[in-house]
Amino acid sequence: MLSYLDPTQPIERRVDDLLPRMSVAEKAGLMFHPSTEPPGADLSTHDAEAAAQRDVVTREISHFNVFGGDDSATVAAWHNTLQDLAASTRLGIPVTLSSDPRHGFRSNPFTGQSLGSLSRWPETTGIAAIPGTDAVRAYGETIRAEFLAMGIRVYLGPMADIFTEPRWSRGAGTFGEDPERVAELTAAFIEALRGGPELGSQSVAAVVKHFPGGGPQLRGDDAHDARYPEQVYPGGQQELHIRPFERAFAAGATQVMTYYGKPVGTEWEEVGFAFNAPVVQDILRRRLGFNGIVVTDWNLLESDMVGDYLFGPNGWGLEDRTPAERARIAIGVGVDQFGGDRNTAIIEELVESGLVPESRIDESVRRILREKFRLGLFEQRQVNIEHARETCGAPVYFERGVTAQRDSLVLLSDTAGILSNDATLFLEGFEDSDGHPTTTDPTTADAVVVRLDAPFEPGRGSLVAEYFHGGTLAFSTETIERLQAYAEHAPVFVSVFLERPAIVGPLIDLGATVIGEFGASDRVVLDAFSGRSALTGQLPFDIPSTMAAVEASREDVPFDTSEPRFRTGSGIRRRAVADSRQEA
Repeated sequence: MLSYLDPTQPIERRVDDLLPRMSVAEKAGLMFHPSTEPPGADLSTHDAEAAAQRDVVTREISHFNVFGGDDSATVAAWHNTLQDLAASTRLGIPVTLSSDPRHGFRSNPFTGQSLGSLSRWPETTGIAAIPGTDAVRAYGETIRAEFLAMGIRVYLGPMADIFTEPRWSRGAGTFGEDPERVAELTAAFIEALRGGPELGSQSVAAVVKHFPGGGPQLRGDDAHDARYPEQVYPGGQQELHIRPFERAFAAGATQVMTYYGKPVGTEWEEVGFAFNAPVVQDILRRRLGFNGIVVTDWNLLESDMVGDYLFGPNGWGLEDRTPAERARIAIGVGVDQFGGDRNTAIIEELVESGLVPESRIDESVRRILREKFRLGLFEQRQVNIEHARETCGAPVYFERGVTAQRDSLVLLSDTAGILSNDATLFLEGFEDSDGHPTTTDPTTADAVVVRLDAPFEPGRGSLVAEYFHGGTLAFSTETIERLQAYAEHAPVFVSVFLERPAIVGPLIDLGATVIGEFGASDRVVLDAFSGRSALTGQLPFDIPSTMAAVEASREDVPFDTSEPRFRTGSGIRRRAVADSRQEA
């Protein structure tokens, strides 16, 4: 048996044995991490998508971000076929599958699509709304079990970014605004994904992101959009945003992702962070001593199709450079792997031309191989499809998710009291009445119950902007007037999906009972309004009073809006009985 295939050999010896056997083309293949979607068919067929995926694997690319997927069993079967293809290549290096978050209620093709066959949880901010760390550990353990069953071994997260800019369209993926809380929950989540003291065959590796902290986007507009590349630090808080990453590395994170944004008005270079020597080379590699895998965010070198949309290239600050030049700069500052991209010839040409020494490529390949060996991928090439079907969305995990949904709800106002179980309801934004009698006429209802999304400005000029909600946090005059009209006839109960910290004051001023939610089923929300479940959640961020206060705040400074309506940690605690309430 070749040493690299012998599981009794130490990992470093296996890496030392495999690396010299690899050609430059094979090494280049490991340095790319494209997205691809299960074709829903056997890859041995003549289906065009299947043929394209066969071609990618046989070109030695062995890292894939699972995009889409009909159900867990389909993903597991596709994983097994990819591994068979990988085993048939010259060196038989196994595939590593990764995934963005899959367990929420909302989907974004750029940052994670919900998979209906998995357990359903609140968004990450909702996990942070549950006091303590038990919930985040249960969340990580559940993701580990369900991902392992499908063959997904890398989680593209957690986001260690601090939600300091209230308008930021990716804030729902963070653990909130409190830097210490973000650091604590990031570390606990990474440990739960790993499932033990060391990364091993029953682990899911974390890719903590987005170094050096993606929260301070100018006016909250996200750098996925080419119009909004700037990341700013008017409060000079660069070090604050790095602290959660330090905790993540101390907790054993072995991979980290840089963000798209380019810093403006700092001592750092005004180029995207993957190309930024002061950030990656000086801070991440030298000062923090991080020797794990550094992967870029997606499609910095070339463009790719996301559905019918041409996405990228996203090399902010280096838009005028060629893909090869951008790759050379990124490798030079310490990047190991290019997310989203798949053109391995770029690396081959850089080595053949002498622009990047093969010894530097070997550094990255060594890190990537080490991770594959640690995860036991050479020995654990197949998953049991029936086990995937039984595990993913199993009752134990489903109930954990429902419990987290309930526990994350934050009661902001209870002026309208508790919803009577026999009340006839006018429902807006609900598909499930949970057994309540209903009416289609709000003027005849005993109570009006409404689900709202946090405000945003739609139609901002690109497909990316449709998914990255930006702009105002204030509800429209039309929305407020509609709720006022409801309140003239019956008590009003409002649940707001706090994708961003919506300005909820006008809703409360109507005399409504208001709950902040972060992803919950209709039934969970109605149970909370009806007093059938306790309300114990605490806000993971401040709720501003006005848009003027938001606009005057500094993007990189937490708790910076003037006189917020609610502070982080706020929430009225209410037991699951009608008359037992006390302020948190």
